[in-house]
Amino acid sequence: MASNAEKMAAGLNLSKLGQATDLKKRLWFTLGALVVFRLLSFVPLPGVDPVAQAQLFQARGSGGVLDIFNTFSGGSLERMSLIALGVMPYITASIVVQLAASLSPTLAAIKKEGESGRKKLNQYTRYGTVFLTAIQGYVLAAGLESQVAASGIQAVVEPGMMFRIVATISLIGGTMFLMWLGEQITARGIGNGISLIIMAGIVAQLPRLVAGLLESLRTNAIDGFTVFGFVAMFVALTLLICFVERAQRRVLVQYPKRATQRGMMQADRSHLPLKLNTAGVIPPIFASSLLLLPLTVTQLSGNQVAGENAVGDIVLTLNQYLQHGQPVYLLLYGIGIAFFCFFYTAVVFNPEETSENLKKAGGFIPGIRPGRNTEAYLDYVLTRITVLGAAYLVFVCLLPDYVMGATGQTQFFVIGGTSLLIMVNVTVDTISQIQSHLLAHQYGDLLKKAKLKGGRSRG
Repeated sequence: MASNAEKMAAGLNLSKLGQATDLKKRLWFTLGALVVFRLLSFVPLPGVDPVAQAQLFQARGSGGVLDIFNTFSGGSLERMSLIALGVMPYITASIVVQLAASLSPTLAAIKKEGESGRKKLNQYTRYGTVFLTAIQGYVLAAGLESQVAASGIQAVVEPGMMFRIVATISLIGGTMFLMWLGEQITARGIGNGISLIIMAGIVAQLPRLVAGLLESLRTNAIDGFTVFGFVAMFVALTLLICFVERAQRRVLVQYPKRATQRGMMQADRSHLPLKLNTAGVIPPIFASSLLLLPLTVTQLSGNQVAGENAVGDIVLTLNQYLQHGQPVYLLLYGIGIAFFCFFYTAVVFNPEETSENLKKAGGFIPGIRPGRNTEAYLDYVLTRITVLGAAYLVFVCLLPDYVMGATGQTQFFVIGGTSLLIMVNVTVDTISQIQSHLLAHQYGDLLKKAKLKGGRSRG
């Protein structure tokens, strides 16, 4: 028989949204924050000519690593706006801090301090964000100045050290503002703020993709059968993502028999849900950010130093091998996704801590002794499902990129496997949070009605 909670959850619908005042405020705040993000993407850096910058980006061509960076930033890199680097420096800094917390005993001790330890690690992440943004910002400004040598287009009005300093400071401010905006969305809005900002950037690129696709069909640059094949692939991948993201390995947990009100002894049972993809969209985002950091530098400088010396030729060759959709890029990207899938799963789920909590609550897994045996069993189960989860993430993220690279349809890179995974996952997570708020609102209404009825009956 279904419980009251299950019945209420099944009956949830958006018709109750108008009555949930707090949820409406959160939704409006989230929408407003994303609008601010989009407006900032059109504010150019001081000293950059927007018209010349648009011509420079078009002359560069498509299909490179910078297209991924441009997609995640919502087109901000193409326009060289204040938020051209997006939230990637913050994500990279988060990776470094989490890796350091796993390897350094000092940071591991800080992590165990609870809320105060979390605040300290967040502060270290902010410092790292400023440092990485300063490096990437300076390289980006210097690369923008040197682009004139390859294309003959000068996007910088007054090149020089002053422009580089001003551009670097502006980019630091833009990235730090986005980081703060993401934290505000998480605290006062709906969903994970950083993930929503990345998804908003990807969604903002879709209208231009559709327009380019229609234009290609009109000019017979691409045939309808190819378009149908890509659409079918993306629909199938979307269904696969929705299915796998809800898949769980439910570990049975049993508690000792307890006396009920009727004097009968009854054993309680529950389940410990272990998601097949515990890490979510974090591995692809982490792997992308780590690849984008060095590849952006080499791609910005590759064309300028090519042919000047042996180092320039090596950089140009490296850029060619690491183009989006090339085998070397796909290999490095797949290895990065698999690594971060295992790493982040180990961060968010601790078998030792879970085993200890079950032991304190008197629970046990049937056939497994409490303590170290339970810890080893949970670690064994988690490792097996993480292998499947990592294989699923690698397949979803690399298949579209491989197909696009093999067919030469580089215009579809905007909506690659990683972008599709982020959009579907973040959307499902946001809808789940909305449903949780609606469920809490309905419970609140029931409690108020129960109190009113109780007060009347006593009167």
